[in-house]
Amino acid sequence: MQNYLTIFINGEPFNCNNSMSLTNILLYLDINIDHVLVEYNNKILDKAYFNSLSLKNHDCLEIITIVGGG
Repeated sequence: MQNYLTIFINGEPFNCNNSMSLTNILLYLDINIDHVLVEYNNKILDKAYFNSLSLKNHDCLEIITIVGGG
């Protein structure tokens, strides 16, 4: 049985363990969860679902980080 899957993050393939939550993936990528917007298969995802989302092979994530400036 396969214990990894391939998802697409901002159009690029990303291999990860199938037990990783979206939170785990964001932390692995060193993305600040408090300053991020995630689109999951063309729908904006509420942060409340980051830990419980079950990713499937070939799911698509668009990750937008919010940065301050001035």
